[in-house]
Amino acid sequence: MVYRQRALNQARTLFTEQGIEPVGLLADPLLRSWRRCAESGLDMRARQARDPLTDAELRQARQRNEDLRARAAAAMAALRGPGRLLILTDEQGLVLDCEGDTGFAEKAARVALLPGAHWGEEAAGTNAIGTALAEGRSLVVRGGEHYLEANRILTCSAVPIFDSLGRVRGVLDLSHPAAQASAESLAALRAAVARIERALFQAAHGDHEVLRLQAGDHEAWLAFDGPRLVGADRDARALLALDRSAIGALRYGDLFDGEPRDGQARTRQGRLLRLCDPLPAARRQSAVPAPPRSAPRPDRATGEPAGCFEAATLAALARAVHLSDAGVAVLLQGETGTGKEVFARALHARSARAGGPFVAVNCAALPESLIEAELFGYEEGAFTGARRQGSKGLLRQAQGGTLFLDEIGDMPLPLQARLLRVLQSREVAPLGAGRPVAVDFALVCATHRPLARGPGQAPLRDDLYYRIAEYTVALPPLREHHDRLALLRRMWGEGEALPPAIEAELAAYDWPGNYRQLDAVLRTLRVLARASGGIERDMLPAEIRQAAPPGPALREQADAAIEAALRAHGGNVSRAARALGVHRSTLYRRRVH
Repeated sequence: MVYRQRALNQARTLFTEQGIEPVGLLADPLLRSWRRCAESGLDMRARQARDPLTDAELRQARQRNEDLRARAAAAMAALRGPGRLLILTDEQGLVLDCEGDTGFAEKAARVALLPGAHWGEEAAGTNAIGTALAEGRSLVVRGGEHYLEANRILTCSAVPIFDSLGRVRGVLDLSHPAAQASAESLAALRAAVARIERALFQAAHGDHEVLRLQAGDHEAWLAFDGPRLVGADRDARALLALDRSAIGALRYGDLFDGEPRDGQARTRQGRLLRLCDPLPAARRQSAVPAPPRSAPRPDRATGEPAGCFEAATLAALARAVHLSDAGVAVLLQGETGTGKEVFARALHARSARAGGPFVAVNCAALPESLIEAELFGYEEGAFTGARRQGSKGLLRQAQGGTLFLDEIGDMPLPLQARLLRVLQSREVAPLGAGRPVAVDFALVCATHRPLARGPGQAPLRDDLYYRIAEYTVALPPLREHHDRLALLRRMWGEGEALPPAIEAELAAYDWPGNYRQLDAVLRTLRVLARASGGIERDMLPAEIRQAAPPGPALREQADAAIEAALRAHGGNVSRAARALGVHRSTLYRRRVH
């Protein structure tokens, strides 16, 4: 202990007085944390950089995280003991609950280790909570390893809590006086966090099919909605090397090769995994991927991107969620129909504000004479025709959730100034009101045209543009999608497949209206197919039929599908046509040509 303290004193001297990084004297994660703290300007001798929340603010934070608190309560109670504190934080390091030894709690309160305090690195320097969040891993910080000297009275162990989407929901921390640390703290915390994460998984996926796989001494859980992967616990993500972008984007057939046999599932890489229970019947029916049943639409409840987005866009979505949770405004840019609102809803559903409202406002659709009242609200009698009880306005309706301003470039200039004041002050003044009202929402804006084009040319004020475009995501058009044929099959749905020739023609088309246009065409074909029993080329819109014919690669795919169907049915044209969902005449024509 004495040697360790001398080493830490030497490390602190080298770092603060000589500007030398104490490599070898401090574990790598802690050294990286010290470096981040120094680069942010934190003074080792200072107190915490942020004041604790007010009682009202703490109540709001607890309400936003009520599901996490409810599922952590039993685990925290089981770990209570003399000389220790159990601390639960949100994903930003804000202390939600703190319980345990009252005598130690009084000492810990002197360094703001109490409910409502901020223990992210930016506020409290290197510490188990903030550094576990920054590093995304379990961590122990002992005594003088803390960056702020005041926190050297503590030794803390912390384990991040993840949900089934791979998002950090919070941290469970066990803190002792520096001289009384227990070697078992981290192991006990990991076991407690595993129970919390399992409870969160079960609450999120009670209506989904859950596949349980053996992963060493643990079980790895995957949740499916039909064939689509909608959740994976920590062990499943490690077992199958899944990142956050995989959830909501992958299907059963992307992970596993065919149906499980003899209690085992084979991954696409050929690895055999043992099942902890039989595969549900509904899952078996979807084990071999088939074209989806209906065109995907964003699930209004979950905001899932419905498989339309490619890996790069899903990675941008994951970054946008993290940044939005930290208060960064997100701007989405893309052509009409590229899925800007789908992206915004997916961001909201995966964010810390998922329990709050998602309020979408199309700035281009609101009449200029009414947009001010609709956005900012008004008091009774504020203007002629105002409702007697007044109106909260759309900005206040988004309280605690996400405000999505679509076509922000069409907002009138006078209102842009008012919106900027709201974003800067976090207060809105309804028309006719004497006092402003505090607002708290995540901001996502969208546009289909450039917003920054030089002085006097842009549709948006420069100061507002830089406020809403803190992180920009460019959504690519459908014509740049790398595998349009696979996308087309996902969007078409399960059941009768599209005829190969129709598939080829649709996949070759440029789709100037992007996903919205493709969705409309597929819905029309589906209705016509039900009425006629098949799909013919003359059912396609004229602009698609008149476009350039599909390239040779797509024609070859269509021909190969026809030949495979004929072989499978012994050359019987009628049966092959039924299997492909086309009329016999179509097959005859294709074989002739």
